[in-house]
Amino acid sequence: MRAESNGIEIEYETFGDPTDVPLLLVAGNGAQLVWWHTEFCQGLADRGFYVIRFDNRDCGRSTWIDSEIDVMEAAASFMQGLDVEVPYTLGDMAADSWGLCDALGLDRVHLFGESMGGMIVQQMAIDAPSRVRSLVSAFSTTGDPDVGQPTPEALAALLNEPAEGRQGYIDQCVTVGMFWAGSEFGDPDQIAERAALSFDRGIAPQGGSNQLLAILTAPSRTDALRKLDVPSLIIHGDIDPLIPISGGERTAEALSGSEFLRMEGYGHDFPPSSWATVIHHVTALAARAG
Repeated sequence: MRAESNGIEIEYETFGDPTDVPLLLVAGNGAQLVWWHTEFCQGLADRGFYVIRFDNRDCGRSTWIDSEIDVMEAAASFMQGLDVEVPYTLGDMAADSWGLCDALGLDRVHLFGESMGGMIVQQMAIDAPSRVRSLVSAFSTTGDPDVGQPTPEALAALLNEPAEGRQGYIDQCVTVGMFWAGSEFGDPDQIAERAALSFDRGIAPQGGSNQLLAILTAPSRTDALRKLDVPSLIIHGDIDPLIPISGGERTAEALSGSEFLRMEGYGHDFPPSSWATVIHHVTALAARAG
């Protein structure tokens, strides 16, 4: 299904009863709606949520953004303190998400974002706090440069050129995904399934790089988060190499009264072994929020 939002088209799917309380799932950098496994979404729907998963702009079957900006050159200039032009910002992506809610007739919603999606839901709450029933930010960060920075190895993996061909893409995703997720709980079969679905749906040629530039150039959200009064749950794996746990700790510290769920032995992913725990905590948060 598709919806008009913020001047673009957003591809989305839903689970559960539309009369149930809505829960919007927001995926990370380059991650399509299939990142949120069908079984995980159904598990949330079974707990009484009307679950919406969608492709961010520049990803999957949502609108791809034409840009002639050299993303790597722009990123290097930004790191040197220079002003740079960006195809779009995290604020634009937050507006996309609220626009999807508007198109679906959803006023107040529970928000659940992972990685870049965590940054987006933080910005959504900053922009429209009265519309947020609760907020879940998973393996994400506030944009402060002193926390949540990737290890050199994780950054190198993020910046790798995509492999050619379907099988090459899947194999690369499994290698990188297992590195980010960690060997103890990472699930190569799940990562391969997700990669195959993503490849078959379509890979935006510059989408991941454009989204990365939006992340890099976003200002810190810490001060704005401190002003919020939103029931919040912060989830983070303690071995996350892409956004280390200090990013989650700063987010929890900024959001007054938030719950912090430290996932021992987990990295930058929600493998099947985590689903029951995560669904339980998300459901409990919604119950506290009322």
